[in-house]
This record gives sequence, structure tokens and C-alpha cells, in this order.
Amino acid sequence: MWIPDAPQQEGGAPQPTPAQLAQMARDQLRLPSPEIESSPANEQLVGLPTWLWLDREGWGSVSATASVPGVSVTATARPVSVDWAMGDGNSVTCKGPGTPYDAMRQKQASPSSTSPDCGHTYRTSSAGQPDNAYPVSATVHWTVTWAGAGESGEFPGLTTTSDAAFRVAESQALNTGR
Repeated sequence: MWIPDAPQQEGGAPQPTPAQLAQMARDQLRLPSPEIESSPANEQLVGLPTWLWLDREGWGSVSATASVPGVSVTATARPVSVDWAMGDGNSVTCKGPGTPYDAMRQKQASPSSTSPDCGHTYRTSSAGQPDNAYPVSATVHWTVTWAGAGESGEFPGLTTTSDAAFRVAESQALNTGR
């Protein structure tokens, strides 16, 4: 079996392989940090569903290309899911960025309606937690593929994470019997 020498760049150094170029392209990817949104926006209430979503501008494919004379390879990252750590010991996994709560569209709906795809209902208040708030994080999982020079492949996934603090209040009712 005869194996030809690797193509030479000027100066005699071998050109990087497509897989090496793919790694360079992957290293150039600039994935956005998730922007956490929720409804209610300021303070959550025990027993009232919280809608969770990420800003749509940060939910899309991101690409980077690495090239040498005659060869280009592009790495593309795509978001696939979000893991939410809710701070109360519960977690939520959503297959997309979540549906934004649109107050105008939801006027006919009850405030207690749940998100169609990404939400959580707190069962205890955040009183007694540091700053009286639950620490919340959203971790986006990305798949990363590459293609170029007649080859393709996939890298282990990447993640990006953002943090927020959710205050959760408890509303007490008083029945006076009147």
C-alpha cells in the first residue's frame, strides 16, 4: 500500500487535515449566552405556573470557518435543548427555547395557565434563601457538526449557561367569614 506524503504548504510544513481545520473552526465558534426570560417577570408566586424561555435571537445556528489555501472547513453549532435548574431542588428540560408569554394574546387565558412547552411551578417560597431568591440557571446544549474538503463529522456537544435569581412569594388568604 502506497501512501502519498501530505500536501506541503510554502516553507515545507504539511497542511492541516480537514479534521484539524474542523477543530480550528470549532475553537472559533462564539456561542451566545442564554438570556433568561420568565413570566411572571419580577416575582414568582407559589402555586402559579412560571413560564420559562430564552431570547429567540440567541437560539439559532452559529458557524465558523477555518481555511488554508484550497481547503475550507465549517463547524456549525445548533442548540437542541435547555436544562433549567430551578433552585428549589427541581429541574426542567425543554426541547427548545420555550414559548414567550405574550400578555396581549393571553388576556383570555387564566393567569394560572401553564406554558405549552417550558415551565415550572414553585411549591415553596424563596424566603430564607440567600437574598430571599432561588438561584436559577439555564444550560443550553449544542450539537456541533463540521463539513469541508469532502469530509464531515461531529464533535462532542458544547454548552452555554446563564444564571438568574427568582424571588418566589407566598400569597396568604384571610377568610373573615363575612
